[in-house]
Amino acid sequence: MRKRRVVPFLVLGATAVLLAACAGGPAADMAQQARTSLVGMPKQALLSCAGVPDRQAEAGGREFYSYVQRPTGGYGGPSTSIGIGGGSSSGIGLGLGFGLPLGGGGDSGCEATFTLENGVVRQLVYAPDASLSSCAPIVRNCMPAGAP
Repeated sequence: MRKRRVVPFLVLGATAVLLAACAGGPAADMAQQARTSLVGMPKQALLSCAGVPDRQAEAGGREFYSYVQRPTGGYGGPSTSIGIGGGSSSGIGLGLGFGLPLGGGGDSGCEATFTLENGVVRQLVYAPDASLSSCAPIVRNCMPAGAP
């Protein structure tokens, strides 16, 4: 009969893990929204909220400001764990746990490049291998109040 008590917890745990794996989270949502929200921002405002770019260049009457968020590296960060336990009536228990790297570490970092024309942001692009949640720290201070 004890097996019936464990099954609902396993189902709930598995559901939580799947939902965590699928969700981009508020940080990723913010980075996605920044692609459109920051278009039209004056150069002075961008420098004020994002700081001095890591790299900058000029070409064809446009300015390019690149900001880099370094990856956190490895799986040393937080991870999601599932525990399965059972025991006898005498209080002896057995446990099993394993970590899943779900947004916990090992991200690819982010490089965000702003294209400015006539002193105004015209475009924001992220490197193709960028983790959107890793891009959030670059744009966070520039987003309007109430953004995700």
